[in-house]
Amino acid sequence: MKSICQRAATLLSTASVVAIGLAGIAHADTLRLLTWGGYAPEDVVALFEKETGHTVEVTLSNNEEMIAKLRATRGGGFDLAQPSQDRIAGPQAEFGIYKPIDLSKIDAGQFIGSMLDATKANTTVDGEVYGVPHVWGTSGLVVDTAMAGSVKDYTDLCSADVAGKVSYRLKRPTLIGFGYAMGLDPFAAYGDEAAYKKVIDQVEAKLIDCKANVKTYWGGGDELMGLLRSGEVVASMAWDTGGWKLNADKPDITFVAPASGALGWIDTFVLPAKGKADDAAYDWINFVMRPEIAAKITDAAGNFTASKGADEFVSADLKARYQASFPPEAVDNIKWYPPVPAGLEMIEGAALDRVKAAN
Repeated sequence: MKSICQRAATLLSTASVVAIGLAGIAHADTLRLLTWGGYAPEDVVALFEKETGHTVEVTLSNNEEMIAKLRATRGGGFDLAQPSQDRIAGPQAEFGIYKPIDLSKIDAGQFIGSMLDATKANTTVDGEVYGVPHVWGTSGLVVDTAMAGSVKDYTDLCSADVAGKVSYRLKRPTLIGFGYAMGLDPFAAYGDEAAYKKVIDQVEAKLIDCKANVKTYWGGGDELMGLLRSGEVVASMAWDTGGWKLNADKPDITFVAPASGALGWIDTFVLPAKGKADDAAYDWINFVMRPEIAAKITDAAGNFTASKGADEFVSADLKARYQASFPPEAVDNIKWYPPVPAGLEMIEGAALDRVKAAN
């Protein structure tokens, strides 16, 4: 009798395990992910699929294509997408291609707080949050510290110490960066065209005064890298990854987060309006924001993520470069690009043209 009971119990236990397993499979979804190159490495996808039972279909894209695909389907065809944070509020207000993020399903403790707060603020439409941060990068200063150690902020590029040996682009980041270094707040003026023009007028005058210091206005990353390697340029506005790449070859050259704040972009997570696998989407977000998983994405993409503590898991050299450029206070001081209101590009373009033409 005892043997029969034990056998029955064993069969019942086995049946329960099978039922649980089948239930897990029944709730497994296919996550259709619309993302950038490097943001969903094969090893990360494999780990996620093994842990969750979900499968992942990756479609690589960019901002323009993402918006076009989601507009064409009115938010269908994908379950999770990754546009930059300045491509969310406008398209949502105009086309309704996203659905709100349920923040209760996000492990907020895994995110760098200042990045999460900035992204939530910049992606809020009618009181609903539509994006949370993932991969980010900045522009700031790339400096030969042996030759231009005094350069700590954008306006230091105009000092006599580096006359004739600086470079930057005649583009929006230069206007914005100089504005902040001059004690202005360009992003705060975004909503008022007249106020923004006053900011840009002041920056324009500064850039014209600074023109004699400029070796050349660089147009491409390879050009700038060559100028810095040769010593023709000792300080420039440029991207963080470029500075770290140069640092690997020439230790005196590195990326410096300006005292007034680096200028930052963030690629986000958003839920397309007609996505069918929200649970899998939230599982993916929480999975890839784990510090040890986020470090794998940094290794693949070359940029860091908003995962708190992930820098501890990247290669020792990159970790050292990142931590030297971005102590916590520098991260919290990043000025994140908000959506650009209509009309501002004309103001900026006219100012840059006048700077270029000035003697």
